[in-house]
Amino acid sequence: MTQEHPPLAAGPRRGLRIGIGGPVGGGKTALVAALCAQLRDEMSIVVVTNDIYTEEDAEFLRRHAVLPDDRIRAVRTGCCPHTAIRDDITENLAAVEALVAAHDPELVLVESGGDNLTATFSYGLIDAQIFVLDVAGGDKVPRKGGPGVVRSDLLVINKVDLAPLVGADLDVMRSDAAKVRGGRPTVFASLRTEPAAPDVVRWVREQRVALLTG
Repeated sequence: MTQEHPPLAAGPRRGLRIGIGGPVGGGKTALVAALCAQLRDEMSIVVVTNDIYTEEDAEFLRRHAVLPDDRIRAVRTGCCPHTAIRDDITENLAAVEALVAAHDPELVLVESGGDNLTATFSYGLIDAQIFVLDVAGGDKVPRKGGPGVVRSDLLVINKVDLAPLVGADLDVMRSDAAKVRGGRPTVFASLRTEPAAPDVVRWVREQRVALLTG
């Protein structure tokens, strides 16, 4: 199931809400950490993480001190991850609203638990979504499509430094992503070799400007 992207909801002091989803191990939490580290000095940020049974992703962010602990909240979904970000967003929305009430943030990041290519966020929870893949699944993954690959506002293909080791052709991935995404942007990244994620940071800044001026 996919949803049409509504216009970003502008308004005074309205924080931009970005969902970050994708399969297990793609680099979602590393990307959240990078965005917090790069943007925390220019805007107020809060984070909601999702894990099925643990708070491991939230604890990773706390250990790396990317934000003060009270700006990070963990949701234990106890179910398939996409359920809590798309089908019944109640718990995630409550976590977001609690952080908004406490901190009045300019940027809210909601990280999904690891899921497959069908995972998408409800636009009742977020304004825009990033989908994170890595090259280890092979260069065939973008052309397999799926709502996460096709409909996300930004596709991030991570761990490009591993491409020679797993036999992934980045040119094939780039071409296939362009074919299935209908003009939506795709970023190739290595959060290990370039942890600042400059292209994704730039995109987030652009979304924030669009919200304020839209």
